[in-house]
Amino acid sequence: MLPKIPIGDWVEFLVDFISAYLGPFFDIITDAINFLVGNFLKVLLLAPPMFFIIIFGVLVWLVSKRAVLTVGSALGLLLIYDLQLWESSMETLALVLSATILALIIGIPIGILTARSDIVHKIVMPILDFMQTMPPFVYLVPAVIFFDIGNVPGLIATIIFAMPPAIRLTGLGIRQVPEELIEAAEAFGSTPGQKLFKVQIPLALPTIMAGVNQCILLALSMVVIAAMIGAGGLGSEVLRGIQRLQVGVGFEGGLAIVIIAIILDRITQSLSNKQKI
Repeated sequence: MLPKIPIGDWVEFLVDFISAYLGPFFDIITDAINFLVGNFLKVLLLAPPMFFIIIFGVLVWLVSKRAVLTVGSALGLLLIYDLQLWESSMETLALVLSATILALIIGIPIGILTARSDIVHKIVMPILDFMQTMPPFVYLVPAVIFFDIGNVPGLIATIIFAMPPAIRLTGLGIRQVPEELIEAAEAFGSTPGQKLFKVQIPLALPTIMAGVNQCILLALSMVVIAAMIGAGGLGSEVLRGIQRLQVGVGFEGGLAIVIIAIILDRITQSLSNKQKI
């Protein structure tokens, strides 16, 4: 019988070590994330719900030019307001937007690096496979140890779970730019930075936007899981329904999550289609 390799013990030692010596660093991250989420939430709750729905409908129309999407988004938000889930929905939206922005800030530069370097690509891809196949519940344990319970560990776990598509599709989009266009840019004396920002990224934008779309939807899919460690919003409503066996409460919370997911999905698809024109 083979002796058991103590991988779990090594991981526990590493987590304990990091927790013991990097506490002040995690405190800074916690304060920064709470500041970001808190201010997003203040902005989203600044306007009365009806005024917010009208302004949001106008913005959806300006982005998509689609009447069905505009009216559907307004009616969806109106239903959320009618279900008395407005504040929970805005908290969920603040968490999802914060997680998506942070995931993109980290993920897009890494995606660019994977496109420009085969070595980076070979190192990063197995890590992304690991991040995508590892059950998301596993991320919650170290996140709680490092950041305690609340919105912060939920957001950290969400970032880890939602970031891989942004990295993969950014790298894929840049790699798919026709070689002839790169050579033409080089023939005109473009620097590497000019090639990246004036040729590769503009041509790769539809694929990058597909990554942004997937990043948002994966972040929303973590809402209920994050609620298990104290994150607020609609996830806590669904969790409350499960814990108390209140089917109606859980269904209403789930319905509000679906409405937000469909609205964000259609908006990002509209932005992606604009880039293809």
